[in-house]
Amino acid sequence: MTQDNKAIVYAAIAVLSWSTVASAFKIALRYLSSFELLLVASCTAFLIFLFTLLARNKWKGVKNLSASQWRWFALLGLLNPVTYYLVLFRAYDLLPAQVAQPVNYSWPILLLILFSLFAGQSIPKIKYVGMLLSLGGVVLISAGTGLSDKLEFSVTGFLLAFLSAFLWAGYWMVSNKRKEVDAIIALTVTFFFGSAYLLIASLWMEPVVLPIQALLSGMYVGAFEIGIPFVCFGMAIQLTSNATLVNQMCYLSPFLSLFLIHLVLGEQVVWTTYAGLLLIVVGIIFNQYLAPRLKH
Repeated sequence: MTQDNKAIVYAAIAVLSWSTVASAFKIALRYLSSFELLLVASCTAFLIFLFTLLARNKWKGVKNLSASQWRWFALLGLLNPVTYYLVLFRAYDLLPAQVAQPVNYSWPILLLILFSLFAGQSIPKIKYVGMLLSLGGVVLISAGTGLSDKLEFSVTGFLLAFLSAFLWAGYWMVSNKRKEVDAIIALTVTFFFGSAYLLIASLWMEPVVLPIQALLSGMYVGAFEIGIPFVCFGMAIQLTSNATLVNQMCYLSPFLSLFLIHLVLGEQVVWTTYAGLLLIVVGIIFNQYLAPRLKH
């Protein structure tokens, strides 16, 4: 098998994993609170990252981190996994999965806004087209919930889903400032701190004995939302000679996710969800691939 074929396999594993997690979130939240789910998922993801780090013999890179790098990852752990996933899981707790998932997926458009506000990068006028398309998709999805009497719309949940997209865009922006640190080392140390914060916070909560289905659902989320796809996608990017193709495969994930939301959760996916998600993805693709060409 060629390196490019291996990259496609790894990317496919990541995409298929991410496609299942919107349904997995809703199932896990039947048994767990948002905090409990995050605690189990974060610890699971940390163990996967740690195992990967040791299997690749990169422990020396951890020991060579400077004091400033340790402080950086300690702060980053508060953003992801702690703040981001607490907000995201609460959004899923309040919203139908078909609403929370595509709204959260709008983060690349929000990243443009953050770069403009905090990094001084002006937004080319042509990219406002893509932004309007994606934000129009978000509006269409929220408005479409009124077409089904089986879908309950929560304004708080919608705002939390939108906030989660901002938080993920923010995490992506600030984490890229430490590109000198190997990706698996960065993830391991970040989730070490995040899991430690959550474990410390749990000491102030009433002890509970989680049933096996609760633990397994939380572990599934940690493995297939965070651990396995992050590792596989990183390997795909390293192996491929066509990073654009690997990145484009990610656009399959939200559409496969809607199919599973209907099949597994039994949600009636209204047409505005499909149309809104399509607008979000088209807006992202337009800004990422077409706008740079049209600008010249």
